[in-house]
Amino acid sequence: MRKLLIPLTYLVFLVLLIVPLIKIAFGAWEDGVDGLIHAITRPEAVHALMMTGLIVIVVTLLNTLFGVMLSIYLVRGTWLGSRLKQLLNSIVDLPFSVSPVIGGLMIVLILGPSTTIGAFFESIGFKIVYAFPGMVLATLFVTFPLMVREVMPVLQEIGTQQEEAASTLGAYGWTTFWKVTWPLIRWGVIYGVVLTIARSLGEFGAVLVVSGNVMNKTQTATTLVYQDVENFNVVSANGVALILVAFSVALLLVMEWSKKRKGVH
Repeated sequence: MRKLLIPLTYLVFLVLLIVPLIKIAFGAWEDGVDGLIHAITRPEAVHALMMTGLIVIVVTLLNTLFGVMLSIYLVRGTWLGSRLKQLLNSIVDLPFSVSPVIGGLMIVLILGPSTTIGAFFESIGFKIVYAFPGMVLATLFVTFPLMVREVMPVLQEIGTQQEEAASTLGAYGWTTFWKVTWPLIRWGVIYGVVLTIARSLGEFGAVLVVSGNVMNKTQTATTLVYQDVENFNVVSANGVALILVAFSVALLLVMEWSKKRKGVH
């Protein structure tokens, strides 16, 4: 069985991942260097890539802050009851079980311009849906579990002995976190950041629903690729997709290299 399953695994990996990446790379260069440069420097592509970058930055910062905070509460929060912890754990896993399109639709139904909350925010000049804030919320909804599910197992594994020792010696809460907890969970947080960035770059369904996909306004790189494919502009679509793939792969490779250099397992 081993001799059968190992080659089968490599075959599936090759067909589902490597071949499409090679196809995208060759498709981006189909019109030569000039075609690739034009695909990624046209005004709509520049705007979409900048919009994607802004979303990635904001979502990563929010995801890191609240993800680490919630992880500590769920593992260390003795004041939280077991039922409440189970409920919060279920809510964290909700994006894994709900389609991103449904997540985007929920944001529209709650914060859309036709709702009470959305109309109130628009009346004070703060538009959420079909604007940048809604796109951030949609991406945050999809990526939020990634940080929590990376940090929680690390907190559970290291236990509380070192933190309790620091507290016994008179360290305050923030001092204990930065001097004891943070060095132990640092690589879990970093890996959660890498996964968040990679997932944010590739998010499509939820962002498409809440953004409206308006060119040069609320269009991201993934929705631009979708529009190019719909317009049979496949070379340009491959060019933008290649940029996203290259950045994600480079980020993961740098992460793995750093872990090996630091001897992290």
